[in-house]
Amino acid sequence: MPRSVNSAASKKRRKKILKQAKGYFGARSKVYTVAKNAVEKGLLHAYRDRRKKKRNFRKLWITRINAAARAEGMNYSTFMHGLRKNDIHLNRKVLADLAMNEPAVFKAIAEKIQ
Repeated sequence: MPRSVNSAASKKRRKKILKQAKGYFGARSKVYTVAKNAVEKGLLHAYRDRRKKKRNFRKLWITRINAAARAEGMNYSTFMHGLRKNDIHLNRKVLADLAMNEPAVFKAIAEKIQ
């Protein structure tokens, strides 16, 4: 009995990888085995960095809030503690946006805390 090879599925699988590798440099976009390694590594980085992006944004927001709070004469931790005590429910993303784009509103919040 002859060996059965599902060449249609194999070709489809290879085409899928090469399509994902489109735009890569040199053999990474042309040779299947090299492209496969490049795509796998790229997908790994993408998965990891989707989580890392959240961390980076939170760090950025905290830095911006801290800078604005220090301009109002208090540090970040005191500012955040004051928010909790005064029952002001604003997340870091919104606070950072206020600090950057609406300094008057941020100043009003800081005055209410003090």
